[in-house]
Amino acid sequence: MRRVFTFSDFSADNDPHGEHDFGSFECVGRTIFWKIDCYDRELNNGSADPANEAVTTRVLTVLLAEEY
Repeated sequence: MRRVFTFSDFSADNDPHGEHDFGSFECVGRTIFWKIDCYDRELNNGSADPANEAVTTRVLTVLLAEEY
């Protein structure tokens, strides 16, 4: 989790929109993916305004690339 929290290897290839909401890295010979999604407060739909914390719940998913 420390690698996810400190990830900063963003580039035009892996972050073309500059949102910093996805990353991948190698750890002990395995590829790890992480993704942040922004939902409405009820977690039913995407947030209408992801920058507004009052109407947004952020969800972090971390998984092995082979699970995708």
